[in-house]
Amino acid sequence: MLHNAFCDAWGIEVPIFLAGMGVGGRATPPALVAAVSQAGGLGVLGCSGLSPEETRRRIRAVRALTDKPFGVDLLLPARIADAPPTRSAVRDEIRARFPQHAAFVQELIRRYGLPDVKPADETVVNIEYAKSVLEVIFDERVPVFAAGLGDPDFLLDRARAQGMKLLGLSGSVRNAVRQKKTGVDAIVAQGTEAGGHTGTVASLPLIPQVVDAVSPTPVLAAGGIADGRGIVAALALGAQAVWIGTAFLVADEGELFDACKDQIVASDSEAFRISKIWTGKTVRAFHSEISQAWAESGLPTLETPHQRILMEDFLAAALAAGRHDLFYNIAGQAGGLVKGRRPAKDIMADLVDGAVEQLRRLQRDLVISLP
Repeated sequence: MLHNAFCDAWGIEVPIFLAGMGVGGRATPPALVAAVSQAGGLGVLGCSGLSPEETRRRIRAVRALTDKPFGVDLLLPARIADAPPTRSAVRDEIRARFPQHAAFVQELIRRYGLPDVKPADETVVNIEYAKSVLEVIFDERVPVFAAGLGDPDFLLDRARAQGMKLLGLSGSVRNAVRQKKTGVDAIVAQGTEAGGHTGTVASLPLIPQVVDAVSPTPVLAAGGIADGRGIVAALALGAQAVWIGTAFLVADEGELFDACKDQIVASDSEAFRISKIWTGKTVRAFHSEISQAWAESGLPTLETPHQRILMEDFLAAALAAGRHDLFYNIAGQAGGLVKGRRPAKDIMADLVDGAVEQLRRLQRDLVISLP
């Protein structure tokens, strides 16, 4: 058993959290979240971009599968201007405003023989949307809320009133200190090795700096952790638990496309690179043919949300054609450690057993002289 005082405070058996990943809800569906919680960790639903109704359905689906604690992760926009409406008129305006970029996206669609379809208008990730989904989360009395982006300070009083724990994610010491000031219950220190939106500081130097800067607020370590050795290293750096995403992307319960799972299993760490081509923000993902085509185009990526909105034209076309191998595959450098697709309970068992075995090895092999 791998257990500490943090586990007692959060009502879990082992200090392992499933990162609340997005990708249209495919990365962390209810079955995967429940499986991680049922195995003693804490599963987190990635619900950003999902409607309030779908968010409620997923929360209830988790509860139908487990009575263990779980959480919900949302991206909280800093400003409404960061996410304008995605209705057709705005999409057309952006295509007209950036003709070279729009033309290149269309050229990619033709290059791969994809249908010329347009994306359906999606949920707008702005303040009004966030508030509507948060109402569902509070109404359903979810035990844990994680702010994947943004500060959850405006939720503090209400969360405290119903016993909800708050998590803040940070990729720098500066942001971690800001999260501490909001009053969150724990902070995820995410190194640049992680998948998705990530910062520039690696896990090894970031985690101990964040631990020192926000003490006594507990820290969860993220980025590059996919086996028991990584868990032990994170605990040695001062973290109380780990926040793991990439290792679970290939779980049988996950709904990520088979082609994306296969890319993760078959690739080494160098295949997962940071770029701005998918959203206009730095995102670590599998370096695909599409990533390479953008790199060779000579076109600078646009700021968010313009780049994202244009790339949604390509993603809609790829989905319509069933070309999931061309879809954006957000994953971290820990993908190099992932060797096969398995049930989540087996992934959890290997993480725990690997950490315990590593601790035993250290105890056996290290000679420590204490005064």
